[in-house]
Amino acid sequence: MKAEPERWRVSGDSLATRLQSWSEILAETHLAFDVRATSRTPGQFRGAVTRRAVGDLMLVDCAASPFLGHRGRATMATHGPQTRREDLVGFQFVCKGVELVRERGRQLVLQSGDMVLWDGLNPTEVEIAESFYKRTLLFPRERVAAVCPRLEDLSNPPSLRDSAPARLLVRYMNALAIELPSMEPAATAAAANAALELLRAAVEPGVPSSRSATRAQMRAEIVRYVKTHLQDPNLGPAAIAHAYAMSVRALHALFEDAETSVAGMVRSERLSRCLEDLQRPNGGSVTDIAFRWGFCDAAHFSRVFKRTFDATPSEVRHAALRGRAA
Repeated sequence: MKAEPERWRVSGDSLATRLQSWSEILAETHLAFDVRATSRTPGQFRGAVTRRAVGDLMLVDCAASPFLGHRGRATMATHGPQTRREDLVGFQFVCKGVELVRERGRQLVLQSGDMVLWDGLNPTEVEIAESFYKRTLLFPRERVAAVCPRLEDLSNPPSLRDSAPARLLVRYMNALAIELPSMEPAATAAAANAALELLRAAVEPGVPSSRSATRAQMRAEIVRYVKTHLQDPNLGPAAIAHAYAMSVRALHALFEDAETSVAGMVRSERLSRCLEDLQRPNGGSVTDIAFRWGFCDAAHFSRVFKRTFDATPSEVRHAALRGRAA
Protein backbone atom coordinates (compact mmCIF):
# COMPACT_ATOMS: atom_id res chain seq x y z
CA MET A 1 0.00 0.00 0.00
CA LYS A 2 1.43 3.36 -1.05
CA ALA A 3 1.52 5.96 1.76
CA GLU A 4 0.09 9.42 1.14
CA PRO A 5 2.11 12.50 2.20
CA GLU A 6 1.36 13.86 5.68
CA ARG A 7 0.53 17.57 5.91
CA TRP A 8 0.51 20.15 8.71
CA ARG A 9 -0.49 23.82 8.68
CA VAL A 10 -0.32 26.52 11.36
CA SER A 11 -3.64 27.36 12.98
CA GLY A 12 -4.88 29.84 15.60
CA ASP A 13 -6.39 33.31 15.90
CA SER A 14 -3.57 35.15 17.71
CA LEU A 15 0.13 35.38 16.88
CA ALA A 16 1.04 33.61 20.14
CA THR A 17 -1.32 30.73 19.33
CA ARG A 18 0.03 30.42 15.80
CA LEU A 19 3.65 30.38 17.00
CA GLN A 20 2.76 27.69 19.56
CA SER A 21 1.11 25.71 16.78
CA TRP A 22 4.29 26.03 14.71
CA SER A 23 6.44 24.88 17.63
CA GLU A 24 4.30 21.74 17.94
CA ILE A 25 4.52 21.09 14.18
CA LEU A 26 8.33 21.39 14.21
CA ALA A 27 8.58 19.01 17.18
CA GLU A 28 6.44 16.49 15.30
CA THR A 29 8.16 16.75 11.92
CA HIS A 30 11.74 17.98 12.53
CA LEU A 31 13.13 18.77 16.00
CA ALA A 32 11.74 20.49 19.09
CA PHE A 33 12.24 24.28 19.12
CA ASP A 34 11.07 27.11 21.36
CA VAL A 35 9.53 29.45 18.78
CA ARG A 36 9.44 33.22 19.25
CA ALA A 37 8.48 36.26 17.19
CA THR A 38 11.02 38.71 15.78
CA SER A 39 10.54 42.21 14.40
CA ARG A 40 9.97 40.58 10.99
CA THR A 41 7.27 38.14 12.15
CA PRO A 42 3.85 39.05 10.67
CA GLY A 43 0.71 39.02 12.81
CA GLN A 44 -0.73 36.36 10.49
CA PHE A 45 2.26 34.05 10.82
CA ARG A 46 2.14 31.19 8.34
CA GLY A 47 3.84 27.81 8.34
CA ALA A 48 3.26 24.49 6.59
CA VAL A 49 5.01 21.11 6.40
CA THR A 50 4.62 18.16 4.05
CA ARG A 51 6.31 14.87 4.99
CA ARG A 52 6.89 11.76 2.87
CA ALA A 53 8.35 8.46 4.09
CA VAL A 54 11.27 7.05 2.07
CA GLY A 55 11.87 3.68 3.68
CA ASP A 56 13.15 4.59 7.15
CA LEU A 57 14.06 8.13 6.01
CA MET A 58 11.78 11.17 5.86
CA LEU A 59 11.59 13.73 3.06
CA VAL A 60 10.21 16.94 4.57
CA ASP A 61 9.15 20.17 2.84
CA CYS A 62 8.86 23.17 5.14
CA ALA A 63 7.73 26.76 4.50
CA ALA A 64 7.22 29.57 7.02
CA SER A 65 7.16 33.29 7.71
CA PRO A 66 10.07 34.85 9.66
CA PHE A 67 10.50 33.59 13.25
CA LEU A 68 13.21 32.73 15.79
CA GLY A 69 13.67 29.12 16.91
CA HIS A 70 15.84 28.18 19.90
CA ARG A 71 16.83 24.60 20.65
CA GLY A 72 18.79 24.55 23.92
CA ARG A 73 19.65 21.75 26.31
CA ALA A 74 16.45 22.23 28.30
CA THR A 75 14.32 21.80 25.17
CA MET A 76 16.41 18.82 24.08
CA ALA A 77 16.04 17.19 27.51
CA THR A 78 12.26 17.64 27.44
CA HIS A 79 11.71 16.25 23.94
CA GLY A 80 14.95 14.39 23.49
CA PRO A 81 16.40 11.09 22.43
CA GLN A 82 14.76 8.97 25.13
CA THR A 83 12.16 8.31 22.44
CA ARG A 84 14.83 8.37 19.69
CA ARG A 85 12.49 10.55 17.60
CA GLU A 86 15.08 13.32 17.48
CA ASP A 87 18.23 11.23 17.09
CA LEU A 88 18.53 12.54 13.54
CA VAL A 89 20.95 13.91 10.97
CA GLY A 90 19.43 16.26 8.41
CA PHE A 91 20.50 17.13 4.86
CA GLN A 92 18.83 20.44 4.02
CA PHE A 93 18.45 22.37 0.77
CA VAL A 94 17.19 25.97 0.86
CA CYS A 95 14.81 26.58 -2.04
CA LYS A 96 13.84 30.15 -1.11
CA GLY A 97 14.45 32.77 1.60
CA VAL A 98 17.18 33.47 4.16
CA GLU A 99 17.92 31.43 7.30
CA LEU A 100 20.53 32.35 9.95
CA VAL A 101 21.91 29.39 11.93
CA ARG A 102 24.03 29.47 15.10
CA GLU A 103 25.26 26.05 16.16
CA ARG A 104 28.21 25.17 18.42
CA GLY A 105 30.56 27.93 17.37
CA ARG A 106 29.59 28.07 13.70
CA GLN A 107 27.32 30.71 12.20
CA LEU A 108 25.75 30.18 8.80
CA VAL A 109 23.75 32.41 6.50
CA LEU A 110 21.73 30.09 4.27
CA GLN A 111 20.14 31.43 1.11
CA SER A 112 18.44 29.99 -1.94
CA GLY A 113 20.58 27.18 -3.39
CA ASP A 114 22.58 26.49 -0.21
CA MET A 115 23.00 22.99 1.24
CA VAL A 116 23.81 22.13 4.86
CA LEU A 117 24.14 19.05 7.04
CA TRP A 118 22.92 19.43 10.61
CA ASP A 119 23.10 17.29 13.74
CA GLY A 120 19.97 16.91 15.87
CA LEU A 121 22.08 16.52 19.03
CA ASN A 122 23.65 19.98 18.72
CA PRO A 123 22.03 22.93 20.53
CA THR A 124 20.94 25.31 17.77
CA GLU A 125 19.35 28.68 17.15
CA VAL A 126 17.75 29.49 13.80
CA GLU A 127 16.32 32.78 12.64
CA ILE A 128 14.26 33.02 9.48
CA ALA A 129 15.08 36.49 8.14
CA GLU A 130 12.98 36.18 4.97
CA SER A 131 10.03 33.87 4.37
CA PHE A 132 11.58 30.59 3.34
CA TYR A 133 10.96 27.21 1.78
CA LYS A 134 13.34 24.28 2.32
CA ARG A 135 13.48 20.58 1.57
CA THR A 136 15.18 18.27 4.10
CA LEU A 137 16.01 14.58 4.10
CA LEU A 138 16.04 13.20 7.66
CA PHE A 139 18.33 10.23 8.38
CA PRO A 140 18.31 8.11 11.58
CA ARG A 141 21.70 8.65 13.21
CA GLU A 142 22.55 4.95 13.35
CA ARG A 143 22.08 4.68 9.58
CA VAL A 144 24.52 7.54 8.96
CA ALA A 145 27.02 6.16 11.49
CA ALA A 146 26.94 2.79 9.75
CA VAL A 147 28.24 4.24 6.46
CA CYS A 148 30.34 7.15 7.80
CA PRO A 149 31.38 6.42 11.41
CA ARG A 150 34.05 9.15 11.44
CA LEU A 151 31.30 11.75 11.17
CA GLU A 152 30.36 11.15 14.80
CA ASP A 153 33.82 12.30 15.93
CA LEU A 154 33.09 15.84 14.75
CA SER A 155 31.55 18.64 16.82
CA ASN A 156 30.00 20.14 13.69
CA PRO A 157 29.19 18.44 10.37
CA PRO A 158 31.49 19.32 7.44
CA SER A 159 30.65 22.00 4.89
CA LEU A 160 28.91 20.84 1.72
CA ARG A 161 29.76 23.94 -0.30
CA ASP A 162 30.84 23.03 -3.86
CA SER A 163 30.12 19.33 -3.23
CA ALA A 164 29.03 17.62 -6.44
CA PRO A 165 27.56 14.56 -4.61
CA ALA A 166 25.56 16.95 -2.40
CA ARG A 167 24.13 18.69 -5.47
CA LEU A 168 23.29 15.28 -6.88
CA LEU A 169 21.52 14.39 -3.64
CA VAL A 170 19.41 17.56 -3.99
CA ARG A 171 18.33 16.49 -7.48
CA TYR A 172 17.63 13.02 -6.13
CA MET A 173 15.40 14.45 -3.36
CA ASN A 174 13.46 16.46 -5.94
CA ALA A 175 12.98 13.32 -8.06
CA LEU A 176 11.82 11.37 -5.00
CA ALA A 177 9.17 13.98 -4.23
CA ILE A 178 7.73 13.41 -7.71
CA GLU A 179 8.07 9.61 -7.94
CA LEU A 180 7.20 8.48 -4.39
CA PRO A 181 3.41 8.37 -4.95
CA SER A 182 3.87 5.61 -7.54
CA MET A 183 6.62 3.62 -5.75
CA GLU A 184 6.08 0.32 -3.93
CA PRO A 185 7.48 -0.17 -0.38
CA ALA A 186 10.36 -2.35 -1.61
CA ALA A 187 11.37 0.38 -4.05
CA THR A 188 11.30 3.07 -1.38
CA ALA A 189 13.58 0.96 0.84
CA ALA A 190 16.06 0.74 -2.05
CA ALA A 191 15.67 4.49 -2.62
CA ALA A 192 16.57 5.13 1.03
CA ASN A 193 19.76 3.09 0.64
CA ALA A 194 20.69 5.06 -2.48
CA ALA A 195 20.15 8.35 -0.65
CA LEU A 196 22.39 7.15 2.16
CA GLU A 197 25.18 6.33 -0.29
CA LEU A 198 24.90 9.77 -1.85
CA LEU A 199 25.11 11.34 1.60
CA ARG A 200 28.23 9.30 2.37
CA ALA A 201 29.84 10.44 -0.89
CA ALA A 202 29.02 14.06 -0.03
CA VAL A 203 30.22 13.95 3.58
CA GLU A 204 33.30 11.73 3.68
CA PRO A 205 35.70 14.01 1.74
CA GLY A 206 35.11 16.75 4.34
CA VAL A 207 35.82 14.56 7.39
CA PRO A 208 39.48 14.82 8.52
CA SER A 209 41.29 11.49 8.64
CA SER A 210 43.57 12.37 11.57
CA ARG A 211 42.08 13.87 14.69
CA SER A 212 44.32 12.41 17.40
CA ALA A 213 45.09 15.73 19.12
CA THR A 214 41.44 16.82 19.18
CA ARG A 215 40.34 13.40 20.38
CA ALA A 216 42.90 13.44 23.20
CA GLN A 217 41.74 16.90 24.27
CA MET A 218 38.11 15.80 24.26
CA ARG A 219 38.91 12.67 26.28
CA ALA A 220 40.77 14.78 28.85
CA GLU A 221 37.74 17.06 29.19
CA ILE A 222 35.44 14.07 29.69
CA VAL A 223 37.78 12.62 32.35
CA ARG A 224 37.61 15.95 34.20
CA TYR A 225 33.82 15.84 33.97
CA VAL A 226 33.76 12.30 35.35
CA LYS A 227 35.98 13.21 38.31
CA THR A 228 33.59 15.97 39.35
CA HIS A 229 30.45 13.81 39.00
CA LEU A 230 31.56 10.52 40.58
CA GLN A 231 29.01 10.82 43.38
CA ASP A 232 26.16 10.63 40.88
CA PRO A 233 25.07 6.95 40.83
CA ASN A 234 23.67 7.45 37.32
CA LEU A 235 27.03 8.51 35.91
CA GLY A 236 27.84 6.25 32.98
CA PRO A 237 28.24 6.30 29.19
CA ALA A 238 24.65 7.40 28.53
CA ALA A 239 24.77 10.30 31.01
CA ILE A 240 28.22 11.43 29.81
CA ALA A 241 27.17 11.29 26.16
CA HIS A 242 24.07 13.35 26.97
CA ALA A 243 26.16 15.95 28.81
CA TYR A 244 28.32 16.42 25.72
CA ALA A 245 25.44 16.24 23.21
CA MET A 246 26.86 13.18 21.46
CA SER A 247 25.65 9.65 20.96
CA VAL A 248 26.81 6.78 23.19
CA ARG A 249 28.29 5.19 20.09
CA ALA A 250 30.39 8.31 19.40
CA LEU A 251 31.54 8.38 23.03
CA HIS A 252 32.71 4.78 22.87
CA ALA A 253 34.46 5.51 19.56
CA LEU A 254 36.27 8.43 21.21
CA PHE A 255 37.78 6.02 23.76
CA GLU A 256 38.41 3.10 21.43
CA ASP A 257 42.15 3.85 21.24
CA ALA A 258 42.48 4.85 24.91
CA GLU A 259 43.89 2.62 27.66
CA THR A 260 40.43 1.85 29.02
CA SER A 261 36.79 2.12 28.03
CA VAL A 262 34.47 4.87 29.27
CA ALA A 263 32.80 2.56 31.79
CA GLY A 264 36.20 1.24 32.88
CA MET A 265 37.48 4.78 33.40
CA VAL A 266 34.46 5.70 35.55
CA ARG A 267 34.88 2.52 37.62
CA SER A 268 38.62 3.11 38.07
CA GLU A 269 38.10 6.70 39.26
CA ARG A 270 35.44 5.58 41.72
CA LEU A 271 37.60 2.80 43.11
CA SER A 272 40.52 5.20 43.57
CA ARG A 273 38.33 7.58 45.60
CA CYS A 274 36.99 4.69 47.66
CA LEU A 275 40.51 3.46 48.38
CA GLU A 276 41.52 6.92 49.61
CA ASP A 277 38.52 7.11 51.97
CA LEU A 278 38.99 3.54 53.22
CA GLN A 279 42.55 4.40 54.19
CA ARG A 280 41.39 7.44 56.18
CA PRO A 281 40.51 6.60 59.80
CA ASN A 282 37.56 9.01 59.65
CA GLY A 283 36.40 7.91 56.19
CA GLY A 284 33.24 6.17 57.43
CA SER A 285 31.98 2.61 57.03
CA VAL A 286 32.63 0.51 53.94
CA THR A 287 29.00 0.86 52.84
CA ASP A 288 29.01 4.64 53.40
CA ILE A 289 32.14 5.00 51.29
CA ALA A 290 30.81 2.80 48.50
CA PHE A 291 27.55 4.78 48.26
CA ARG A 292 29.38 8.09 48.58
CA TRP A 293 31.27 7.43 45.36
CA GLY A 294 28.40 6.16 43.24
CA PHE A 295 28.31 2.41 43.90
CA CYS A 296 24.73 1.27 44.47
CA ASP A 297 25.45 -2.33 45.54
CA ALA A 298 27.86 -3.01 48.42
CA ALA A 299 28.44 -6.64 47.37
CA HIS A 300 29.28 -5.63 43.80
CA PHE A 301 31.61 -2.93 45.13
CA SER A 302 33.47 -5.48 47.28
CA ARG A 303 33.95 -7.82 44.33
CA VAL A 304 35.36 -5.21 41.93
CA PHE A 305 37.51 -3.71 44.69
CA LYS A 306 39.01 -7.09 45.55
CA ARG A 307 39.63 -7.82 41.87
CA THR A 308 41.40 -4.48 41.43
CA PHE A 309 43.45 -4.17 44.64
CA ASP A 310 43.75 -7.84 45.72
CA ALA A 311 42.28 -6.97 49.10
CA THR A 312 38.72 -6.53 50.32
CA PRO A 313 37.41 -3.09 51.35
CA SER A 314 36.98 -4.43 54.90
CA GLU A 315 40.62 -5.48 55.07
CA VAL A 316 41.78 -2.04 53.97
CA ARG A 317 39.37 -0.38 56.39
CA HIS A 318 40.47 -2.53 59.35
CA ALA A 319 44.10 -1.81 58.61
CA ALA A 320 43.36 1.92 58.66
CA LEU A 321 41.53 1.65 61.98
CA ARG A 322 44.32 -0.44 63.52
CA GLY A 323 46.77 2.28 62.50
CA ARG A 324 44.63 4.88 64.29
CA ALA A 325 44.51 2.72 67.45
CA ALA A 326 48.26 2.29 67.40
